[in-house]
Amino acid sequence: MTTTDHDRPGSQGGADEPGPLHGGPDDEYPPERLQRMTREELDRLGARLDGVEILHTEPAPPPGSKVEKAAVRQVTITFLLAGLLSLLFLVVYAGSGWFLPDWAWVSSDDGWSAYFTPLLGATMGGALLLVGIGLVLYVKKLLPHETAVQDKHDGSNFDRVTTGATLMGGLEASGLPRRKLLGGVLGLMGAGVGVMIIAPLGGLIKNPNTGNPLGTTSWNTGVRLVRDDGTPIRPGDQTPGSLETVFPAVPGGDFQSDAATMLIRLRPEQMAENVPKQGQEDFGYGDYVAYSKICTHAGCPVSLYEQETSRILCPCHQSQFDVTQGAKPIFGPAARSLPQLPIGLDDEGYFVARSDYIEPVGPTYWNRERI
Repeated sequence: MTTTDHDRPGSQGGADEPGPLHGGPDDEYPPERLQRMTREELDRLGARLDGVEILHTEPAPPPGSKVEKAAVRQVTITFLLAGLLSLLFLVVYAGSGWFLPDWAWVSSDDGWSAYFTPLLGATMGGALLLVGIGLVLYVKKLLPHETAVQDKHDGSNFDRVTTGATLMGGLEASGLPRRKLLGGVLGLMGAGVGVMIIAPLGGLIKNPNTGNPLGTTSWNTGVRLVRDDGTPIRPGDQTPGSLETVFPAVPGGDFQSDAATMLIRLRPEQMAENVPKQGQEDFGYGDYVAYSKICTHAGCPVSLYEQETSRILCPCHQSQFDVTQGAKPIFGPAARSLPQLPIGLDDEGYFVARSDYIEPVGPTYWNRERI
């Protein structure tokens, strides 16, 4: 453990017990001689014997001078603002859905959801920018500037003592021990920026199955089927053989890719051939059926509908599904049928979902059968 103090750094030889001697400087400068030298002498000696050539030295501003006080104010204010912006980032990040409005994807351009991400970017970017500016100001205006060239060599007890003196000299030259306010602001800034950087990692350690996000969508009992412009649909709005993409009538429903659904009105000859999946015979309404628009192979949209053959084609890998056979795959790499949405009518005669999909939509994943 190093015991060198600020006033007489060589008084304890740089260590509780002198280490083994390795020749060279240790022979010429034994621990007793090092004990009698000041920190400045050790610093200069270490530089000279360590192969350091000092090319230029520009001292720091005199302590207590107007130049130093002005520089300290600039650096302190910069670091303080960085700390405050990092704390504001944490307020926005942690407060959303707590004491601030909840954040969600919405189609409008105003409200908290429109400002949440820009506020996070502005506060984090501003904090990191101010940290960089503060460090540049500190180095340029408060530290002595020295240009030196050094050759590296193996360490020894002599190196440990002289390096300790050099480090303590650097700390003394930085002025932090006597600039208490600046030191406190640096601590505040460091804590705030550190937590700001770590906080978003919380989103990476969440249990991905919390709330069953892969097994559920926004469809629920009584949720209307609406077009992308938000208008609801009645049974007479589509002609036989037509397909229309619909979304749940919930905030941001038209932005939820897993909720996109195909509402298909079958032709009479298709109705005669229609064989729903077992247990889902009542999922349709009259000559209407609704299937997920997400391909069960790789998640592409499957809305290329050929009413003459009753086939829905996925344009990505050419999987084909027969809507008169419960949308089961009849060609291509898809191995599962498209999930069917149970539909009915509300009191006003508009199509609504009778529940969510009873199975997860989209591609198969490793624990799908457990959901």
